[in-house]
Amino acid sequence: MSTSEFPEATTTTGAVRGRREDGLAVFRGIPFAQPPVGELRFAAPRPADRWDGVREAFAFGPPPPQEAMGTEAAPPGSLPAGDDWLTVNVWTPEPDPASRRPVMVWIYGGAYKYGSADDPAYNGSRLAHDGELVVVTLNYRVGIEGFARIEGAPPNRGLLDQVAALEWVRENITAFGGDPDQVTVFGESAGAGSIAALMTMPRTRGLFRRAIAQSVPGTYFSDALAGDIAEALAGEVGLRPTTTDLSGVDPRKLPEAGSAVSARMRQYVERWGAVALTPTPYSPVVDGDVLPTTPWEALAGGAARDVELIAGHNRDEFRLFVMLGGLLGRVDEGLAASALRLFGPAQDAEQAYRAAFPEASAEYLFELVQSDWLFRMPSLHLAEAQVAGGGRAHMYELTWSAPANGGVLGACHGLDVPLTFGAYDGLGGMLVGPTPSPETEALSARIRSAWTAFATTGDPGWPAYDIERRLVRILDTEPTVAAYPEEASRGLWRHHTFAALPLVTA
Repeated sequence: MSTSEFPEATTTTGAVRGRREDGLAVFRGIPFAQPPVGELRFAAPRPADRWDGVREAFAFGPPPPQEAMGTEAAPPGSLPAGDDWLTVNVWTPEPDPASRRPVMVWIYGGAYKYGSADDPAYNGSRLAHDGELVVVTLNYRVGIEGFARIEGAPPNRGLLDQVAALEWVRENITAFGGDPDQVTVFGESAGAGSIAALMTMPRTRGLFRRAIAQSVPGTYFSDALAGDIAEALAGEVGLRPTTTDLSGVDPRKLPEAGSAVSARMRQYVERWGAVALTPTPYSPVVDGDVLPTTPWEALAGGAARDVELIAGHNRDEFRLFVMLGGLLGRVDEGLAASALRLFGPAQDAEQAYRAAFPEASAEYLFELVQSDWLFRMPSLHLAEAQVAGGGRAHMYELTWSAPANGGVLGACHGLDVPLTFGAYDGLGGMLVGPTPSPETEALSARIRSAWTAFATTGDPGWPAYDIERRLVRILDTEPTVAAYPEEASRGLWRHHTFAALPLVTA
């Protein structure tokens, strides 16, 4: 075992030098593809160029171009410069090719328009240390660069970036002490939606053995819907959604067009349907080639029966968005009725929800139907599709309430991320507070232990899901195993199909 302060590893494109941190060897900013600029703008990722000598892998690569989070634009010079967006980072107990440790590859969320692996919330050190395994994080293109349907460009470029990163893992992770035959992909929100898509894509066969999909979004676009949204995005800068038109626009300027469309998506509700009331105009496109069909259809047909799956969601998913939209305590019956009709699973959804939840307030119904439509039922249906296709799935629900803000957010969207990594910066600080309580740390340790055990053995510590018993892990102060607790919602959505979302035409 090497004790060098600056451990080295040799990849297929050249040698890299990392740093020893907290007993781990950490390598940051290793290119897995060429910068997707110039002639490679909007193209599928190309393998990284070779380099001579030993490349320092001390700093994260720059994040992909993206909209500013919130209303404030990032100040000039606050983001790392450069076009090397497509990089990976590795935390490993030891870069020893003989080690052959399990590997966990994180795919970040962010509505398919935000995110980067340099977020301190995605620090892989505790997972790698506690699980004695290798953790990899990666960047992929988001927003217009990664997901807009552009004529002359392959669709789902963000997903193709993820595939390229997984190919890099297959070809190089042995040098970092990892086992390329023991790879688990894990991700949350858009990251989980990406994983569901990756399980569907023929080109990922053999790239990972297990998957953990945390809060899977149910939004996948039809080609027609994606094309119409792309017209609106390109129209913001007076152009057509073609590589010829858009390649001349600075990649760092293009996100402003996405931001402008996001700000007034409601005006498109008659064309885009429920998507127009979400925070994002991006999702994977069911194009018939890169993504042949929706994950639920593909998994039910057995497309990923050899991949072991954990899927799950948080109890109060949409409450975070209610708060961010300034609607906590302000939802009236009119808003609730509108949401039930637009997001519910059938023509009589409003009546069905009110009958199933007779004591529910307007605000709770408004939140509940959107939690069900966007995250809870897609996650449940993904597990059920995997089982129907002959695969194995484990299901969970997080019911532990975020302690910050007086507990008003409950078990909201994103709360599982700081618990998964045991890192409380960024979103974790907002939900958990800057200093985690012993209770927080205990639950986080249980989740990390379950995730790393699954990555190592395929068994997270609770029974696999089946449609007779429907046993799931309830993640709370005292985790238990019980029948799926959201039975009323499950019943309402039992016959719903999560299909590619259509362009609404008169």
